[in-house]
Amino acid sequence: MSKYVFITGATAGFGKACAELFAKNGWNLIITGRRKDRLTELKIKIIEATNADVIALAFDVRHQSEVAQSINQLPNSISSNIEILINNAGLAVGKGPIDEGELDDWERMIDTNVKGLLYVSKEIIPFLKANQKGHIINIGSIAGKQVYPGGNVYCASKHAVDALSQAMRIDLVSHKIKVTNIAPGAAETEFSLVRFKGNQSTADSVYNGYSPLIAFDIAETAFFVATRPSHVNINDIVIMPTAQASPTVLHKDS
Repeated sequence: MSKYVFITGATAGFGKACAELFAKNGWNLIITGRRKDRLTELKIKIIEATNADVIALAFDVRHQSEVAQSINQLPNSISSNIEILINNAGLAVGKGPIDEGELDDWERMIDTNVKGLLYVSKEIIPFLKANQKGHIINIGSIAGKQVYPGGNVYCASKHAVDALSQAMRIDLVSHKIKVTNIAPGAAETEFSLVRFKGNQSTADSVYNGYSPLIAFDIAETAFFVATRPSHVNINDIVIMPTAQASPTVLHKDS
């Protein structure tokens, strides 16, 4: 089977789970991320477990030149067979009042969550248009649906992902390209560890007292939307753990 799914941020969390699930179900992979050692480890693991062809591209989505150079080096036999793009690379850094925010944190979030998604999409969309089919799956967040205290710039970046998903759907519908926004709620990945800058105890405390989503839950959701019949597009999915009713309302066991 020659079809490929292109996954950003595949070194951990949702991206890694998506790579493993799609490969298990017969898809070839182009996995990307900043951490080359993790990419190589994941590539070897998937090749040993499946029949998938796995291409690993190490680059930082924040840097447009790296994105373009890495994608443009793909041979036509591969790039022409990209059918799905999963824009997963993203992060939250810091949490607190906007006037106390750190500029570096803001820039990392905007450059990764918004500009990185745009840079990758701009390079991949021509392949999809050439085939007059394809699917872009953007991993957003409930932070893109509702702003919560301390979330300011992260929420703004994920609101941008939500808006861009709608815009892509409008701009690409005539090319028979599907677009889906997946908005997860609380999920136990490296997300909180990154947000709290390596403070493991603070990161762990986010998930105390309830069962959060796990990475595989989002991978299953991505696979579900990607495998609907050709006449069906799932525009938007909000998925939260049972214990969560909104970004700020969580039922925790005492």
